[in-house]
Amino acid sequence: MNYRAGFIGLIGLPNSGKSTLLNHLVGEKVSIVTAKPQTTRRRVIGIVNKESMQGIFVDAPGVVKAHAGLNLFLRDEAMDVITQSDVLIAVLNIDEERVENLDEIIKLAQESRKPWLAVIHKTDLAAYIHRPQILRDRLEKMGVPVVAGSSLKENEIAALTELVLAGIEPLLPAAKGPLYDEDLYTTSNLRDLCAEIIRERCFENLHQEIPFGLAVKIVRFVEDDGPAVQIAAEIIVAKENHQPIVIGRDAQLIKKIGTEARKEIVNLLGRKVFLDLKVATKKNWQKNPLFMKDLGYVVHPA
Repeated sequence: MNYRAGFIGLIGLPNSGKSTLLNHLVGEKVSIVTAKPQTTRRRVIGIVNKESMQGIFVDAPGVVKAHAGLNLFLRDEAMDVITQSDVLIAVLNIDEERVENLDEIIKLAQESRKPWLAVIHKTDLAAYIHRPQILRDRLEKMGVPVVAGSSLKENEIAALTELVLAGIEPLLPAAKGPLYDEDLYTTSNLRDLCAEIIRERCFENLHQEIPFGLAVKIVRFVEDDGPAVQIAAEIIVAKENHQPIVIGRDAQLIKKIGTEARKEIVNLLGRKVFLDLKVATKKNWQKNPLFMKDLGYVVHPA
């Protein structure tokens, strides 16, 4: 039996459904999912083990055009995932308003000179029923293997994940064995996973421009033999007037965010959790290299 293993970069536009697809492929929640654009900020790794392969899936931020600040970091992170991967999956969401944006993703995959698989995604959307076949015809003429389906329809998820795994396996390089311990399903540490859960709950409960100017920093994480894991986190906003919005009237919104996040963290850790959330302002942090570095975002050289 020829064993295969390698890194598989998932690329696509913001809100293409990459993170949802990744979670289904892994069978665990490794990447947060919201309806807000640019939810994924740093690469997220999910590991799939089969008898004949190990796929290390890397969820890159949605591809954006940018020249500075956080947007530039997102762009660079996506480009680096393309460079470092052995194989690519181009997630092409059929509900994209500007078809030329999908062309950009196809072009990036082609120009990488890496083997790649196209996933025509969100095929359950009836308003765009003509697009999947148009895309499939074009991609097959290019000699690209194609899979189509939806990560949102329960009756399609299992079939889609099996098709993706079957399509990606022959594209992976041969290997002597797995690259990571087969018990692992992600390389993210617990602190990072908890921070992402809190950020997800913020994104789901906040509206307009606030989520993009929001970050989460774990300031205390104590996992000892006590009755509960002790976690303290700061929700960082970019403007002073966003702080009371996140807190809400009579602190009801921050309590709701905390309650939802704590429940999910309990499920993750399998233990009781004490979660303390504070809101702090770091003005225009997404444009400040020092603030960005403090929050774990690699700053592009000036």
